[in-house]
Amino acid sequence: MNYSLNKTDFEKEKQKGVIQTARRRLVPLMAEEKHSVIIAIIAIIISSSVLLIVPIIIAHIIDVYIVGKNFQGVLSFSGLLFFICLVGLASNYTQIITMGGVGRRLLFNLRNKIFSKLQELPVSFFNQNKAGDLISRINNDTDKLNQFFSQALMQFISNIILIIGTGIFMLVIDFELGLVALVPAMIVLLVTQMLSPWVKRTSLKSLRTLGGMSSEIQESINNFKVIIAFNRLDYFRNKFNESNQKNYNASVKAGVAANIFNPIYTLASSLAQISVLAYGIFLISNGQFTVGLLIGFLLYVNNFYNPLRQLASVWSSLQLALAGLDRISEVLALESNIKTQPKEEETKETFSANKAILEFKNISYHYVEGTDVLRDANFILEKGKTYALVGPTGGGKTTTASLMARLYDPCDGTIYLEGKDIRFYTPAERAKKIGFILQEPFLFNGTIRENILYGNGDYNQYSDSELTKLLEKFHLTNLLSRFGEGLNTRIVSGGDGISLGQKQLIAFIRAVIRNPDILILDEATANIDTVTEELLQEIIDNLPSETTKVIIAHRLNTIENADSIFFVNAGEIVPAGSMQHAVDMLLHGKRQS
Repeated sequence: MNYSLNKTDFEKEKQKGVIQTARRRLVPLMAEEKHSVIIAIIAIIISSSVLLIVPIIIAHIIDVYIVGKNFQGVLSFSGLLFFICLVGLASNYTQIITMGGVGRRLLFNLRNKIFSKLQELPVSFFNQNKAGDLISRINNDTDKLNQFFSQALMQFISNIILIIGTGIFMLVIDFELGLVALVPAMIVLLVTQMLSPWVKRTSLKSLRTLGGMSSEIQESINNFKVIIAFNRLDYFRNKFNESNQKNYNASVKAGVAANIFNPIYTLASSLAQISVLAYGIFLISNGQFTVGLLIGFLLYVNNFYNPLRQLASVWSSLQLALAGLDRISEVLALESNIKTQPKEEETKETFSANKAILEFKNISYHYVEGTDVLRDANFILEKGKTYALVGPTGGGKTTTASLMARLYDPCDGTIYLEGKDIRFYTPAERAKKIGFILQEPFLFNGTIRENILYGNGDYNQYSDSELTKLLEKFHLTNLLSRFGEGLNTRIVSGGDGISLGQKQLIAFIRAVIRNPDILILDEATANIDTVTEELLQEIIDNLPSETTKVIIAHRLNTIENADSIFFVNAGEIVPAGSMQHAVDMLLHGKRQS
């Protein structure tokens, strides 16, 4: 279907299991942080080197100075150990502070990138996806990545360096004893490899159920008035309990998965220490080893398995971060099909021979495959005329208006704006030419001034007095006087503090001052009293003579002065002829012969 979103590449990567490709999506975000990351890695190398050096120094102190009862040497080397440990402490703090900043900046940039991507997507995407789940991806999933990058990533690198370095030291000191120490680790690594896919699946399910619960809460709160009106708080509670229970069950499993490796790694560490101690005592009894080396070796075993245990937690954090990254990448991989065609592809063939302001040519559209809302529709709008779209509820009037404003692209056919394929207009050019007053107007938190200037850069620098004069020019001051504080009237919580009719007045002002070539009114007077409706009609009549008006209305008195009436139903857009003919068609819900 034409409005479907392109995420093929991401789906192919998931099918191949290429986690590295998903991770590479973060590289551009990390590009500005490379110097900080280098500093953190240098700090990690220093702190890891300290942990690698300390056991061999302790072994030397025991075998040389304590056994030889040279306490001056013990004090000297103790001072050296203290200095080395201070260096390790400073390097640890350096990497923690550095990566903490990296994580927060990454979180900031990633949230901006997701939000920018959402703004690029077509209306159809938001019809198919719940707002609560999208909010969860922006807030919760990105925070999982922040925690990984600010805490777990450097810990992961540090532990890997320490494990490899310690393993090398143990094998160099005594190869056979080193193998004895490493055997339990090899076993638990195999177990980890086997359980990791399950851990990731469990973490992903937990994130999805959290998104589902956010969606349920958001939907219930948005519709709370309806819930109260029908006294169905029980329905609200049951739906929330259901989603909360699903999230609880998934979270418990995710918690188990996140900590499943810790006991296994602890057991492996204990087995390794017991094995090394037993074999080391055997070697000492045969004169092949020293007490100092055995103590140093046990410290190396501890240095090997401690980071391995930490890796268990870090690995779970990695799985959770990758699960969140999967959900984030699904959004970042989406591409809108509502794209501006490149100017170089603009040819004579893209222009209609008819120089009308707007033309539908063989337009077909469907939301669901196989169910046409419009089918091979053709009509022409001429400059300066008023057109009305009438038809039964669900007949396709709002869809037709949405196609005019290019909120959707047709599945088949071409829409021409001023003789040119509408796809060659940029969003800014299209929005300047076409004004759309939606059936359900939405207002933003702020003042009326901010709302009526939304998306209109021409008047942003106007003072209140200049803006008032502009409103007088368009005969809009009477509408503004309906609000106590005029332009500075505050709008809060999406306009919940004012009536739907007042919202429509503000949306009307917002559209009219853009002075569009085409003004589409989708039930713009449905919630307005008769006096105000007459005032709006007067404003519409005083619009520039070249402005084309498209009116969608159920009340026939609002369209009685239309130059042409189109009847929209059952996939067809047909001229309705006279007003009486339009009334007959509405009553019968079908085309009259």
